[in-house]
Amino acid sequence: MDLVVVGLGYVGLPLARSAAAAGLKVAGLDRNRRVVDGLNSGSSHVDDISDAQVLTMLEQGFEAVDRPEVIGHAAAVVVCVPTPLTDHGAPDLGAVHAAVDDIATHLRPGMLVVLESTTYPGTTDEVVRPKLEAGGLKAGKDFHLAFSPERIDPGNAAYGLENTPKVVGGISGDCTKAARALYERFVTRVVEAKSTREAEMAKLLENTYRHVNIALVNEMSMFCREIGVDLWDAIRCASTKPFGFAPFYPGPGVGGHCIPIDPNYLSYKVRSLGIPFRFVELAQEINQRMPVHVVNRAADLLNDEGKAVRGARVLLLGVTYKPDISDQRESPALTVAENLRARGAELVYFDPRVDDWTVGGTPVERADDYLAAAEAADLTILLQPHREIDLGVLADRARKLFDTRGKSADHPRVVKL
Repeated sequence: MDLVVVGLGYVGLPLARSAAAAGLKVAGLDRNRRVVDGLNSGSSHVDDISDAQVLTMLEQGFEAVDRPEVIGHAAAVVVCVPTPLTDHGAPDLGAVHAAVDDIATHLRPGMLVVLESTTYPGTTDEVVRPKLEAGGLKAGKDFHLAFSPERIDPGNAAYGLENTPKVVGGISGDCTKAARALYERFVTRVVEAKSTREAEMAKLLENTYRHVNIALVNEMSMFCREIGVDLWDAIRCASTKPFGFAPFYPGPGVGGHCIPIDPNYLSYKVRSLGIPFRFVELAQEINQRMPVHVVNRAADLLNDEGKAVRGARVLLLGVTYKPDISDQRESPALTVAENLRARGAELVYFDPRVDDWTVGGTPVERADDYLAAAEAADLTILLQPHREIDLGVLADRARKLFDTRGKSADHPRVVKL
């Protein structure tokens, strides 16, 4: 076995697909039996991988298993398990610990172990390495150990795993070279970091950069309306500068695994040193209050029409965390819906990627025809502009459209965030 991928989610399955397509003999290890059975029958649970691609993977020799014994037959093992936050906002490395325990049991000389799960700097060397070395084999001498941050962007048609540069950092130069040799078999460009810590920091730096800049434009959106400035047009104009500026856009909040979660791993590490990390904490505060800001704006729009939130029929369009995917992880739509419902609004939603949606344990009515639903609703809130939503026709049909993504053209019935 050339490669075992541990964790077959949004990161692990595309990795397994790319490796199998490059001719590697690949197995996928996942603790979820439903995922394993689905993949082995040709069914994908990940937006970016189609059922047809899974069938091709199977034809290429791929197999999904829930037995960690498969690790013992692998030349390389890549860990792609989730790293969420605890209820208290601390890193939850439970899945990483479980995966590394399985690898340690079946570790053998010459094996390459790579962690891809996002975490704080020092995890590979301080958490993973001791567990793997407990059996007597030494990292950098008897086996190779490295970290390579995942850069999967669900729904991105331009950049996938193969054409996105892959950063690798090992605990030694030989470990880095071993990881590089693996990824160069199916990734166009591999970039070497000085060590695992720099590779771990690179991932957190990328997403903290986005987190802070999104918070900047979100905060600006809160006051631009008050001073009569169209922020969307200001961003358009600023974007024409060919140097020194990268556009970011306001929205109803941040979602997915990366932006709401990853910067917390960095601030956790910094706080453990007794050093404040005010940029991240302030960005978190601003981005977390955006869903409530959206609800307050919605209340103002209804009030302008002589209606109260209580009893108003509000249509929510797009409840996933980004357009054209079905992933709802950390979607701000949930908080928007919870706050609207708490204020007495009658909710209905439309999302072509989500058949059933539950908020606070209570199902939300699903509209089959979003245009008819917009005509019937007192207010329509665009949270995610899926390609199936015709914004031009929507603006003509909706009584009032609150566009939190700035995607609609100017129209008398459209109000932007």
